[in-house]
Amino acid sequence: MENDTLPFYFTLFKDQGNLKYVYFLIVLIVYVAILFLNISIILAVIKEKSLHEPMYIFISCLAANALYGSTALFPRLSGDLLSDSHFISRTACFIQIFVIYSYGISEMTILATMAYDRYASICRPLHYHSIMTPRITALLISGAFGWAFFWIGSVVVLVARLPLCSRAIPRLYCSTWGVARLSCVSTSSNNALGLFVASSSVFLPSGFIWYSYIRILSVCKKSSSEFRGKALQTCLPHIVTFVTYSLAFYCDILLNRFELNAIMNIVAVAFSLEFLFIPPLLNPLIYGLTLPEMRKKNPFLRYLPRAAMFSKQ
Repeated sequence: MENDTLPFYFTLFKDQGNLKYVYFLIVLIVYVAILFLNISIILAVIKEKSLHEPMYIFISCLAANALYGSTALFPRLSGDLLSDSHFISRTACFIQIFVIYSYGISEMTILATMAYDRYASICRPLHYHSIMTPRITALLISGAFGWAFFWIGSVVVLVARLPLCSRAIPRLYCSTWGVARLSCVSTSSNNALGLFVASSSVFLPSGFIWYSYIRILSVCKKSSSEFRGKALQTCLPHIVTFVTYSLAFYCDILLNRFELNAIMNIVAVAFSLEFLFIPPLLNPLIYGLTLPEMRKKNPFLRYLPRAAMFSKQ
């Protein structure tokens, strides 16, 4: 047992030998692609007045959130892969926890606001502009980020107070449960808060998104084929984004809660990286290539092959 129950540093994953150069190259390429794609989305929305609408503003928020979360992982991971030691200071560890998990919660709450926007547009088209005013749009964005920052901040404060009996976190980055497992005392209060945050910040938004799309489908069922085609064109990218992100995020939550053998631990690491790798790469491609206005106004995506499965012929 360590004498110091509040260690000044933690150790992360083991050295990867010569494979670390391959992993470093992969991480570098992915990070550059994330920066390029998401910045292009944000610049297109800022520059083009025709994109100054709630739907496109929410898409740019997803892009900004992807940059925020990716920056907490990729620069640090790149350096660690090339280093012989994988130490992270206590302060840096908890900052990384805050940024990565506030990114994760914000992704879900932003997707919930986007579902509300689509519901208002399709189910209440005559009142849409009175519902989604600039003030309401700003409040929804502030609430989406503010909710995540407040609750993840509370979780981090509680975890940071735990006395710890070890320094080794067997992951590629710091996580709340990875640190809590090192505790010398009971973590029941942490578990209770974590359960509340997970249910209120992940499962409730998910339920709201499904409810919104059930209402949208019921309206589409009674409408013309042309109306259904237009609704599908704007809703399907959001559904794909939501399902992809949810699978990765839910698996990360579940696998974090169990002691795993060596093989399953590799699976857990893969899923823990998926929710930080896949959505930041996939989201700008889905929205940039499948929404006609976004594609036309984005000079970086304009000449890429059209995503035929989403595009209206």
